[in-house]
Amino acid sequence: MRGGVDLGGTKIEVLLVEDERTIVGRARNATPTEGGAKAVVDAIAQTVEDAAASVGVETASLTGVGVGSPGAVDEERGTVGFNSNLAGGWRDPYPFAAELGDRLGTTLRVANDVEVAATAERDLGSGRGLHSWVAIWWGTGLGGAVILNGERWLGNGSAGEIGHMVVKLNGRVCPCGRRGCAEAYAGRAAMEDRARRLYARGQKTKLFELMEKANRDRLSSSIWEKALAADDPLARELFDDAYDAIGAVAGSIANLLDVDGFVLGGGLGTRFGVTAAEAIHGKMRPHVFNPARDPVVVPAALGDDGGAIGAALLVR
Repeated sequence: MRGGVDLGGTKIEVLLVEDERTIVGRARNATPTEGGAKAVVDAIAQTVEDAAASVGVETASLTGVGVGSPGAVDEERGTVGFNSNLAGGWRDPYPFAAELGDRLGTTLRVANDVEVAATAERDLGSGRGLHSWVAIWWGTGLGGAVILNGERWLGNGSAGEIGHMVVKLNGRVCPCGRRGCAEAYAGRAAMEDRARRLYARGQKTKLFELMEKANRDRLSSSIWEKALAADDPLARELFDDAYDAIGAVAGSIANLLDVDGFVLGGGLGTRFGVTAAEAIHGKMRPHVFNPARDPVVVPAALGDDGGAIGAALLVR
């Protein structure tokens, strides 16, 4: 039995997996909003312990635990560095694998969150029918992973950061501190920040009323879904901006790499599924240079479980 951890901006999802994808246990806790890397490590350890307790085992009896984390991940050293979306953020490499492994008493491996989810989609999901493709992971941030000729392309360790492709020179400030990144228009955290700013200036919206009714402190994907269903004008405006940004990124990637398609996942990508895939495909098409090429955009097949399943594959 192996553990897989999907570390997101709002939640930590842990699955206990047998074989490749048979889920035998799970647990979920909120991602800390402050305290930096140490607070995140503590929260992950607690969630793995909760999952193990749910099936009556000790964490030390697990074959191993894999973690999919956003940020600058060094798989060989087991560290997670620059991270702007978790627990207040941190810059310096933090020894995730060493600390978590000691706490849990088992083998620990850590890799980029979108990379592990893409591996799961390549082996078990929507990527199986595509030779070369790019994962678009749309959630708190906007992440990506590159699969070329069936193999992950890591570059020097940071390949796939599609959220930090520039879609507008001197554009909106991104959570990373730079301007004009796609994530500044499409990341859930950036979208929420802009919604709050516009609401404070008097723009009408049901977003925060829906958030309060749901007893949430963030605009989660379900809140956005309810606002769009109510035809909220601000939600619609911000989603249009997000689709424009992701479509521009996808078109640029298609021109550069001539991939067969894109697999869409992440919190928002999974929530809006086919609707989002079709919208992004429509926004992408005008940017594709070769009119004979029409890369597909398809939803991730493994849904919310894909990230944790992929993380568990790290220790198969």
